Amino acid sequence: MKRPDLALILATALTQTLGWGTLFTPFALVVQPMEADLGWSRALLNGAFTLGLLVAGALAIPVGRHVDREGGKLPLVGGPLLGAAGLVMWSTATHPAVFYLAWVVIGCAHATALWTPAMAVVVALAREPMRAITLITFLTGFTGTIFIPLNAALVGALGWRDALLVLAALECVAAAVAWWQFSAAPARVATPLPGGGLRAALRRPAFWGLALCFAGHAFIGTAMGAHLVPLLRELDLPEASVILLAALHGPFQVAARIGLFLLGTRASTQVVGVISTWLLPLGLLWLALAPAEFTALLPFVLFWAMADGLLTIVRSAGTAEILGREGYGAVTGALTLVSVGPRVAAPILVALIWEAQGGYGAVPWLLAAIGVLAALAFLYAVMSKEAAS
Repeated sequence: MKRPDLALILATALTQTLGWGTLFTPFALVVQPMEADLGWSRALLNGAFTLGLLVAGALAIPVGRHVDREGGKLPLVGGPLLGAAGLVMWSTATHPAVFYLAWVVIGCAHATALWTPAMAVVVALAREPMRAITLITFLTGFTGTIFIPLNAALVGALGWRDALLVLAALECVAAAVAWWQFSAAPARVATPLPGGGLRAALRRPAFWGLALCFAGHAFIGTAMGAHLVPLLRELDLPEASVILLAALHGPFQVAARIGLFLLGTRASTQVVGVISTWLLPLGLLWLALAPAEFTALLPFVLFWAMADGLLTIVRSAGTAEILGREGYGAVTGALTLVSVGPRVAAPILVALIWEAQGGYGAVPWLLAAIGVLAALAFLYAVMSKEAAS
């Protein structure tokens, strides 16, 4: 791999690892200490997190347009500083209004510092974008492995308020790394051509195929993230088996990305996308039909994790391959915006199904059906692209 790509990859992987580890991971670990300290309800606390996701989604297109026109320096340097400010504000919260305002700021940081603008820069500057994105996702795949125990240790040792201040300092490190990354890189990413970019993409069937696919994947991902552990516990598995099955998602995901990286240019993003989108409903159907035993459920985790790991790459590199690089930031911002609603609604909808039916029995079937629709939508996007070329 060429040296400029390596510097871009390492800097992006570090800023993304720090960003996700400080701006996304801590919430689940701070909720219960905040409940005990402030007496606030879990619904009130989760409302702020939801607000942050909505703010991030609303800003996705304007931030993407800025990256297309002016480059990624401002969002990728300023975003972590916004995140640090939001974490400091969160650490001082004694009233819900301050807490919610902190999450508005953190939502702005999500939109400017995390993934979509960073991938727009990689797609524009990397000599081999797919390999670069694959390696970045491999490195960032260890974010939870690093930051879940780190955040838990910080909260346990310092309390949740001081723990958030430490995380704010780490976000300042991310800003410094981003500043270094752009110090010798072009400030501008691309110059949009008249009539191109987002407006042209919105008129293409392939865009809407990708939008439906990624929205379905977002729904499944957040539903599983919120409900996997209680779903497995409902099967009366031993607690050690439940935790191990959930924990294996990360290593299996990284293994799939390593395999894709080793294939290099021999792997077409579109073919990888078709395979991974069908692996997702296959894994969910396996969950619905398999006996409630650890070994019988391993293929479910394997298929789900492989699909999840590969689709993260397809969402970035595949969009460029199918829709082109012109206006990439705004186009991927629009795809992110389409996924916000499903991402926010999924945990609530699955919880309502659980309450109505007294269990999770119907949930794997529902998610598998959504997975099939997402796979068909991706296939439609690929076929529409080929028909147009």
